[in-house]
Amino acid sequence: MADHAVFTPGMKKTHTILVPDMLPIHFGFITDVLRQYGYKLELLTSSARSVVDEGLKNVHNDTCYPALLVIGQFMDALKSGKYDPDRVALMISQTGGGCRASNYIHLLRKAIAKDYPQIPVLSLNFSGLEKGSGFKITPPMLRKMLYAVLYGDMIMSLYNQCRPYEVNAGESLEVRDECCGIIRKCLADGSFSKTERYYDILLDRFSGIERTHEKKPKVGIVGEIYVKYSPLANNHLEDYLISEGCEPVVPSFLDFCMYCAVNNVNDSTIYGTRTKTTPLFKAGYDIIYRKERQMIETMKKHGGFEPPHDFEELRGYADKYIHQGVKMGEGWLIPAEMAALAEHGTENIICTQPFGCLPNHIVAKGMTRVIRSAYPNANITAIDYDPGATRVNQENRIKLMLANARKA
Repeated sequence: MADHAVFTPGMKKTHTILVPDMLPIHFGFITDVLRQYGYKLELLTSSARSVVDEGLKNVHNDTCYPALLVIGQFMDALKSGKYDPDRVALMISQTGGGCRASNYIHLLRKAIAKDYPQIPVLSLNFSGLEKGSGFKITPPMLRKMLYAVLYGDMIMSLYNQCRPYEVNAGESLEVRDECCGIIRKCLADGSFSKTERYYDILLDRFSGIERTHEKKPKVGIVGEIYVKYSPLANNHLEDYLISEGCEPVVPSFLDFCMYCAVNNVNDSTIYGTRTKTTPLFKAGYDIIYRKERQMIETMKKHGGFEPPHDFEELRGYADKYIHQGVKMGEGWLIPAEMAALAEHGTENIICTQPFGCLPNHIVAKGMTRVIRSAYPNANITAIDYDPGATRVNQENRIKLMLANARKA
C-alpha cells in the first residue's frame, strides 16, 4: 500500500491539478490538451520572492536550484489560500534518469507530508514510473502533446527572431499572443492533417512584423533543462539579452524530448539493457524526428527565419566531441548544441546551470575547451543560478561576455 496520497480516477472530476511553469508557451498548450480530456489543470506562474523562500524552507539548501524553485512554487501556491487542500493535486514531470529527473517527486512528497498529507502528487512520465495512479496518458493525448511542443517551439523561435528587431514596440508580443490563440483552436480541433498550413500561418503572421535590418549579436542559451527555459530560474534571461541589444537563440524543447527518447534506444546498444519498451521509444523517436523535419523544411521553404537544428545533425556533433553514452543530466546534448550554435553563426553562448549541478559542471564546463578548440571564435560563458547568487553578479558576467561579442 502506498505511503502517500494517490490520485484516483474519481479525482479527475473533483481536483484541480497544479503544474509548475517551465516554458510558458509550451506548457500552456500542454495543459490545454490535458483539459480537453477532462482534467482540471492550472499553470503556476508566480515568480515572487516567496517562491524562493518557500523552497528554502522545504528543501535542503544543498539540493539543486530547480528542485528548490519547483517545490517552492507548489508550497507558495498551497499557502496562498487560493486552493482547497482537499481538492487539489500536484503534477511534476519525470524522465526516469538520474538527479532531478527522478528525485523531485520524493522531495515534494516529503515537503507536503506534514501539512498536506491528503494531497496526491502525480508523475507526468513516459517511462512507466509511478504505477497505480488514476492519471493516464493515452496515445491520442500523447499525439496532441507532441504537436503542442512542435507549435510551441516554432512560436518561441519566431518570437525571439522578431522581438529584438521590431520597429513598433510590443508588436511581436501581440503577434505571439494571437498565434497562441490560433494554435489553441488547432489543438482543440485536432486538425493535424493541416499542420503545414498552420506553420505557414504562424510564419506569415510573424513575417508581417516590421523589423529593422540592423545586425545584433546572437546569443545562444544552453544548459540544464529547467534553468535553460524557465524565466523564473534564469532571471528572465531572454528579456535581459534583448534589453542589452542581443538576439537570444534558444534551442527547441523538442530536442530534449528526442534526446530522452534516443537515450533509451542507445542504452540497449551501449549497455545491453534492451527492454520491451525499447522498440516503442525507437518508434516514438522516428515519428518525432519526421515531424521535426517537416517543420524545418516548411521554415526553409518559407524563408526569412532560421529553423531549429536538425536533431540527427546534433547527434553528429555529439559524436565529434563526446560519446552518446554520456547522458547524465543533459549529457551529450549540451556540447552538441554548443557546437551546432557555433557552426551556424551563433558564437556567443551562455551555459545556464544550477550551482553545484555535477553533470552540468562536468559536461558543460568540461567540454567548453574542446568546443573552443574547434571554433576559436566561440565566446562561451557558464552562469550559475542559485538562491545565493545575485542577479547583479550574473548580469555583470553576461555583460563581460557581450563586451567581447561586440569587439568581435
